[in-house]
Amino acid sequence: MGEAVKIVVVGDQSISPEMLEEAARDLHLDAQIEIKKLWWGAHNRSEMQKQLLNVETNGSTAEPPAQGLEEEIADADYLLSHLGTIPRTVLEKAKKLKLIGTCRGGLEQIDVAAATELGIPVMHVIRNAEATSDFAVGLMFAETRNIARSHAAIRQGVWRKEFVNSDYTTSMRDMTVGLVGLGHIGKLVAQKLLGIGMKVIAYDPYVTQEVLETAGLDKVELIPLEELFKVSDIVSLHMRVTKETEGMINKSLISLMKPTAYLINTSRARVLNKEDLVEALQNKTIGGAGLDVFWDEPLQENDPLLALDNITMTSHIAGNVVDALPKSPKLLVKTINRYFETGTSDMIVNRK
Repeated sequence: MGEAVKIVVVGDQSISPEMLEEAARDLHLDAQIEIKKLWWGAHNRSEMQKQLLNVETNGSTAEPPAQGLEEEIADADYLLSHLGTIPRTVLEKAKKLKLIGTCRGGLEQIDVAAATELGIPVMHVIRNAEATSDFAVGLMFAETRNIARSHAAIRQGVWRKEFVNSDYTTSMRDMTVGLVGLGHIGKLVAQKLLGIGMKVIAYDPYVTQEVLETAGLDKVELIPLEELFKVSDIVSLHMRVTKETEGMINKSLISLMKPTAYLINTSRARVLNKEDLVEALQNKTIGGAGLDVFWDEPLQENDPLLALDNITMTSHIAGNVVDALPKSPKLLVKTINRYFETGTSDMIVNRK
């Protein structure tokens, strides 16, 4: 048995400190484990959701970290968290921190750049990857085939047969889909689209054709971003928000799309320029869009998106399945243990 190891866990209203503590005890550490439990955010779910939206919009300094984290991090070996903010001011107090793990895909709550400077690996897990990839494909069907629009019309007593895209509606199998981002979710979407029989192309500067072949995705062709926007019938976004990707999908790219092409976003709203998308939809320079993520949630009554007839919108539910949250601490620990065994992991977001 080696030296004692200190693990700090930061829970919240969605994933309690106790859930994280239980999972942390399964870490493969040849040592006595000391676990310190902390709480982040409001205990009321609706208030916590407001805090989370603030963090996702404004980063790790938007909301204060868990009370006591600055003190406890000083001699901690591992930090496991969910939504709790981990800003630079906290990380600079860590003297021996070996790893930060978060049991979600989003990283806005962590100052990853500061962690990288300090040599601290940051690991995340995509707890709802299957659910989100399912939903992305479903949103493609809903938008291109007018499923939601027809449903809404029937509810209003209208037996609607004509839509904005009626002149170019076709089967999904005959479409080319361009995926922007081939992380865990992007790869799952590619697998499902290939299963339908669609042509799949992709852009991801961190993925090679060899990596795709190893993942069994040899039919996916990597092409330049501008070319992808020009030739795709559907463009689907699967990107994290970083300084490089924020607002990256803007007028210069949207203007390259076919007038019959659709833009789908189930990742993060801020990778997409809202004004440029609204302009393209209003002027019908693209065929339509499907969004599960928004710049303000919920939408305001006067949001211009609500006046459009060539968009399918859902209330940020792509990853909402009953087992994703409770399983995520165990998934994180399983991923960390695999990292301990192999020395590498695709889930380390700041690996060199």
